[in-house]
Amino acid sequence: MALAGCPDSFLHRPYYQDQGEQASAQDPGDLAAPSFPAQSDRLKNHQEDDVDLETLMNDMSTSLESLYPACNMQSDTVPLCQNGQHSRNQPPPSGTRSQAPQASPWQKVQRSQPMHILAVRRLQEEDQQFRTSSLPAIPNPFPELCGPKSPPAPPQGSLPPSQAVAKQDVKVFGEDGTCKVVEILADMTARDLCQLLVYRSHCVDDNSWTLVEHHPQLGIERCLEDHELVVQVENTMASESRFLFRKNYAKYEFFRNPTNFFPEQMVTLCQQSNGSQTHLLQIFLNSSSCPEVQGFLHVKELGRKSWKKLYMCLRRSGLYCSTKGVSKEPRHLQFLADLEDCSVFSLIAGRKQYSAPTDFGFCIKTNKVMHHSKELRLLCAEDEQGRTCWMTAFRLLKYGMLLYQSYRVPQQRKALLSSFSTPVRSVSENSLVAMDFSGQTGRVIENPAEAQSAALEEGHAWRKRSTRMNVLGSQSPLHPSTLNTVIHRTQQWFHGRISREESHRIIKQQGLVDGLFLLRDSQSNPKAFVLTLCHHQKIKNFQILPYEDDGQMFFSLDDGNTRFSDLIQLVDFYQLNKGVLPCKLKHHCIRVAL
Repeated sequence: MALAGCPDSFLHRPYYQDQGEQASAQDPGDLAAPSFPAQSDRLKNHQEDDVDLETLMNDMSTSLESLYPACNMQSDTVPLCQNGQHSRNQPPPSGTRSQAPQASPWQKVQRSQPMHILAVRRLQEEDQQFRTSSLPAIPNPFPELCGPKSPPAPPQGSLPPSQAVAKQDVKVFGEDGTCKVVEILADMTARDLCQLLVYRSHCVDDNSWTLVEHHPQLGIERCLEDHELVVQVENTMASESRFLFRKNYAKYEFFRNPTNFFPEQMVTLCQQSNGSQTHLLQIFLNSSSCPEVQGFLHVKELGRKSWKKLYMCLRRSGLYCSTKGVSKEPRHLQFLADLEDCSVFSLIAGRKQYSAPTDFGFCIKTNKVMHHSKELRLLCAEDEQGRTCWMTAFRLLKYGMLLYQSYRVPQQRKALLSSFSTPVRSVSENSLVAMDFSGQTGRVIENPAEAQSAALEEGHAWRKRSTRMNVLGSQSPLHPSTLNTVIHRTQQWFHGRISREESHRIIKQQGLVDGLFLLRDSQSNPKAFVLTLCHHQKIKNFQILPYEDDGQMFFSLDDGNTRFSDLIQLVDFYQLNKGVLPCKLKHHCIRVAL
């Protein structure tokens, strides 16, 4: 039995076949039930169903735009489950159109129909649940960006203020007055900034560069410790103050030669010392020990121009002065300054600005003081060794192991990089031998006397060749155009026409260590030069005079006994040999343009 208006697939279902056989066996009048109308009515409804189905198919083929609205219209098709099969619990279709409850649009979509892709986020889960097999899934190429476990990356500038990296511009001046603005991080230390300036200025990083806190209105300055934060120090400086970039060879010299910095009469140890340098440093670096530095200092009274000589005592708890002679009893000690909230500075021009009794002045400045000099604790020592002892003890008692760690960092870094920096040689330097290449083939000189004679002969031949190198070819010994009279001006250790006072100031600023030197033009003799050298924290001057021999000009420090064709040879010689100087030339003063 075929039912008009029903799909052919319905006829192959056993449920509908059984119902058809039962209906033929019963009385025709019994079929006129509410659920099964009469045959005449059923035929009429079948005709209407055929017309409606035909109209729906025409609308679907007319426009693809009407497909999605067509899903909302009532249809004779049986709803599909998620697996694409017909539902068995649906009642059999009759000739009349049954008003089934309206289902979701996604449930009425046929698998042969296209579907619109919805971009609304809230429908993504429903889309995944009712996706049909005819629509292949498109893999996501970036699952980590939109996955539920990985939140999307925040846009730029959305970080909280606590996590944002703070930067600040810092202005640094060179010795020649040049200036450079550097953008640094808030946690950058003085050592990091110095290494950055060394890299940008193309200098040699020998771990002696330092950042100087300079206060011109107060006439004081100090070298920042390597571990100090530059931004924090700048916040305590006035608008007129500035940072200077210069050399300081004496920054950690007391770790190498502590006995030169701490005389026995000025240092009182809490325990018996064996006199070794290591034991002396351990006492200062040990926080449980109680070393003392005592001696007489000139102290400027606060609010007055007068200076008074008092017996001072420096301890870990602070700086004290004795109100009764050299007594160190607690009732006679008066507290002057604390070490925690203060820093020690050296006076630039103490005699001129503060009427200091000596040139070896220093002061203790609190971090709150910016402009007023009346709040500075001004002090003066009798000599340079005394001032250096007080200032070095102040740094050691305040920072302790931080200074030693900063001193050890370059050495540890050098030890790690030594295997990469040193060239690989097939033989050691001790196995090098003298060679003679005068013949057609070279030979090894085994006789030591012959090797020394060959070296001297080669040295004389090199000197003769160097004398021919001049600008205009003139061999006049004092002619200004000859190369040996101007070649030294290209060297960093030559400072030109500066005064004696200026040369001494440069030596003091870059550290009073043994072997620190510079060369300059002589003010008394226009044809001569002066070597300024530091030895035992004292500055000495040696005149370099020109000498003429066989039409050639030489330079000498010892009245012509040792002669050199130019100043470069002279400096190279005294860097290897002491000669008539108190010590070898070790460090040269340098000025770098930023």
